[in-house]
Amino acid sequence: MEEQKSGRKTRVGTVMSNAMDKTVVVIVERLINHPKYRKFIRRRNKFKAHDAQNACGVGDKVLIEESRPLSKSKRWVVVKILEKAAI
Repeated sequence: MEEQKSGRKTRVGTVMSNAMDKTVVVIVERLINHPKYRKFIRRRNKFKAHDAQNACGVGDKVLIEESRPLSKSKRWVVVKILEKAAI
């Protein structure tokens, strides 16, 4: 059996907030090269992701995947927790 490739985007990020029910806010950081000054700049994006089991905690490293719109601002789903936060 082969896994089918989905055309969905995936991102790895850190859970910033889990205050909402079944929703987490994930911050994704990436480095881009400035075209003129050739210096790396840190860019951040915040995504609201669906966490069905409320398993994620603040500081956890998670893999999120693009999905259909689940609410006004929620378009991502937590696929798995890669690393739990050290408390």
